[in-house]
Amino acid sequence: MAEAFFSPCPRGLETLLADELRSFGASGIQTLHGGVAWQGDWAACHRANLESRLATRVMWRVAQGRYRAEVDIYKLAYSVTWAKWFTPDDTIRIYVTAQKSPLKSLEFITLRVKDAVCDHFRTVSGKRPSVDTANPAVRIHLFLTADTATLYIDTSGEPLYKRGFKPAAVEAPLKENLAAGILRLSGWQPDEVLLDPMCGSGTFLIEAAMMALDIAPGLGRRFGFEKFRHHDRAGWAAVRKAAENRRQAPRRLAIHGSDIVGEWVRRSRVNLEAGGLADCVTLERADLLERVPPAAEGVMVTNPPYGVRIGEAEELAALYPKLGDALKQRWGGWRCYFFTADANLPKLIGLKASKRTPLFNGALECRLYEYRMVAGSNRRKERGETAGD
Repeated sequence: MAEAFFSPCPRGLETLLADELRSFGASGIQTLHGGVAWQGDWAACHRANLESRLATRVMWRVAQGRYRAEVDIYKLAYSVTWAKWFTPDDTIRIYVTAQKSPLKSLEFITLRVKDAVCDHFRTVSGKRPSVDTANPAVRIHLFLTADTATLYIDTSGEPLYKRGFKPAAVEAPLKENLAAGILRLSGWQPDEVLLDPMCGSGTFLIEAAMMALDIAPGLGRRFGFEKFRHHDRAGWAAVRKAAENRRQAPRRLAIHGSDIVGEWVRRSRVNLEAGGLADCVTLERADLLERVPPAAEGVMVTNPPYGVRIGEAEELAALYPKLGDALKQRWGGWRCYFFTADANLPKLIGLKASKRTPLFNGALECRLYEYRMVAGSNRRKERGETAGD
């Protein structure tokens, strides 16, 4: 029987996520703002958790109803057969999000849902579950629109962008599912050379290596659904084994990373080692303004500093024109992608973007700028310029 699910993702990646979910056997797909609603069996749910590079969670819909007041939400939550899926010994946490809800206090709604779940267990078993806000066994999500309440159980547990390794972080890191989505938007294929010249903690490098070796991103972690009472262990084992069988052995890939700051190169190396990918990627300390391309053509994908890592706006304003000059001088034949929230980059880099894709890094509105650097003497011809232009 098909169950109903909702998978949130970074805003701007919804269409890509819909395509990905389809490949896992999802049906009834509906692309929404900030995620995808879909239907599927538990095997599709297992695959989405294990293999999705783009989803943030896979949430299983267990109830939906109209409401006008807090008491309606309590009744809806009390009516759900929670005891079929977990026990009062499992800890819980309630999450509430709302769009255009007339109710004043989401904190009060959170308490009412918690009360309803606990009262349900008291009625059924005489015992209530405890709340654990740090590491709950079961995460229950309530989503409110202006008149409809929907309850979900989170089948993922920790967010799916937490791949299960990566000990060395940097400030303002790029989440793994957003990095994977940017790689997809770039059109990069594993047989192309890839470079991140401002690699930070190595997120683009790790995601690209996992794609190239067909490593399911969830192979290094556990999931919320594994704690469910009705969990199909044999079915899950088959899904996991199929993914493990597809995984390719580590090998040297045409993936390169560099950074002007030696400490960030070190952190990238630590994270690649934690993922068993250190021998797959070529890392070096280098300044993008001076470094030589690792191949005659390829794909550059990077998340340049915007006021966090390098510092002040004046320094960035001086950097961008130099960056544009370096790309024109040495990077002909490359497709270059810059992901940034800094609106000054496209103004100051001195290049015409062939594509601008709106994306969100959390609540921060960003753009992915595509610059196609034409090789040598073909540059004017490919732009359609003539001597009279």
